[in-house]
Amino acid sequence: MWAPLVLLVLASWQAFAQVPLPEPPFLPQNASAGASASSGGIPNSQWSSMLGNLLYFYEAQRSGKLPSTNRVKWRNDSALTDGQDVKLDLTGGYYDAGDFIKCTFPLSFTVMSICWGATDFGKGYDLANQTPYLDDMLRWSLDWLMKAHAANNTLFVQVAHDELDNTYWGGDRGIPLPRPSYQINDTSPGTDAAAGAAAAFAACSNLYANRVFSNSYSGPATLQNATYAATLLKHAEQLFTFATSASGGQTVYQHSVPEAGVAYASSGYGDELAIAALFLSWATNSSSLYQQAQGYWQQYDLGSYNGVFNWDFKTPGLPVLFAQIAQANPSFGGNASTWQAVAEKYFDGIVYGGGPGYQTHGGLLYYDGDSDDASLNPSLNAAMLLTRYVPLASTQSRRNDYLNYAKAQVNYALGNNPMQAPYIVGANPNSPQNPHSAMASGGNDISNINTSPPQEAYVLYGAVVGGPDKYDRFFDLRDDWPETEVALDYNAPMLTLAAMHVLNDTADPFYTLLKAGTYDSKKPQGMPCDEAHTEGCGGPQLNQGGKIALGVIPGLTGVAIFSLIGWWGMISLRREHDLLY
Repeated sequence: MWAPLVLLVLASWQAFAQVPLPEPPFLPQNASAGASASSGGIPNSQWSSMLGNLLYFYEAQRSGKLPSTNRVKWRNDSALTDGQDVKLDLTGGYYDAGDFIKCTFPLSFTVMSICWGATDFGKGYDLANQTPYLDDMLRWSLDWLMKAHAANNTLFVQVAHDELDNTYWGGDRGIPLPRPSYQINDTSPGTDAAAGAAAAFAACSNLYANRVFSNSYSGPATLQNATYAATLLKHAEQLFTFATSASGGQTVYQHSVPEAGVAYASSGYGDELAIAALFLSWATNSSSLYQQAQGYWQQYDLGSYNGVFNWDFKTPGLPVLFAQIAQANPSFGGNASTWQAVAEKYFDGIVYGGGPGYQTHGGLLYYDGDSDDASLNPSLNAAMLLTRYVPLASTQSRRNDYLNYAKAQVNYALGNNPMQAPYIVGANPNSPQNPHSAMASGGNDISNINTSPPQEAYVLYGAVVGGPDKYDRFFDLRDDWPETEVALDYNAPMLTLAAMHVLNDTADPFYTLLKAGTYDSKKPQGMPCDEAHTEGCGGPQLNQGGKIALGVIPGLTGVAIFSLIGWWGMISLRREHDLLY
């Protein structure tokens, strides 16, 4: 009598089954391997290893009961009571950054970005043999987001209190309790969080359903699963309805959940509504949703924004997605050339100047304010969007210039910078040694996290750190969270960029040119002056910071010369072996 039920369960499991993980598993190599040249070719083994390391980082950030396939042996089961306060199972998911809170809003952006990238450049994952780990990473995210979407009009937006969590510095076995669960619902809504999660589910449904935007791209990674795609789409549609029709009206989610605004306050919800409608339009073949997205663009005056692309500001990605869909399906009523013009106005401001971003002396794209807390994030997100847009560009000169600019930003992150440090942990002997991670540090003395212990206990392979300051200085201190903290969204653009390079680049990542000790010879003395270190920071910091960043070039003449060198480096898009220092 149980046979039909067993067969039904088995069929259900097979319908949702993920791509089998490799055996033996992929494991990161010692950092010394990143100082050796590969034999070249496509796929390039160094880019493939980097892609694997970037995914491995997410495994190190897992919360909940770890599976038998866990590769990060120093991690333990953790936070196994999440959701008990609301009589739900909210275990699993990912710790957001260097601490132990779980945050839906930035996670949704991260997953949306990665699925969008794996839809366009997914064959890079296939070539690197990383598609099983991509599938594993996405399901660990999406399955938790499904738990968080506990009812049609309910979404849990945070687990654990940021202020309580930040008083604890230690491993995953001593995470402090209680860990309260925070939700938005029909009467206490959060338009941005609901729409952001809808966008994530829709973007990933497109990936799992093999819905290709254009043959200008490589196409999706081979992890297709129609049943899983349909489940994701159902959640996307329910959440979009919640975002647009909650009885409590439309509002940013921190109005309903002030605790969530401590770490991730949202600036608005128009961009989330637009990008959710766009991904859903493609997922459901709906011209009306495409038109609705265009309506949001006008209603919320999104065209006036020309800043960064990140977890809070999705607007810069919208013209690219509008153009992709309009080109792929003209029947939707979108004008591809109109959206090309909008996208190119934004990208021209980055590449040719005129936008709010500027280049540091070392060549990093920098936005005052947005880059101060994590300088690499705006730069790498811009590089990711630029590279994605290249096939759509209106002129050959733009294709060349956009691609070269993006490559220069990637090279900066991978070691072609004044510190000669690649900002991915474990990639090379000159990579950061002290990421701001309570789990990886191995310490428990919150008052002395830089020195206790003297050496980080575990290598957080594949973690992209916040990055240097506006003077290109990097101090590699655990307590300097603007420079050394890790986060789920920091890795997202680099994942897509690495997949792009696996597809097309025979040359090694820049860091293979850096031998052990180059960062030590450049490391600045003293302490940084940023949000993590404000004592004694009165007055302008440019002079002292400039002296250190410029290699103590004396006088205005030296500064002018260095500025010209930096300008020429931007124009000529300096060759990979041409270090500035």
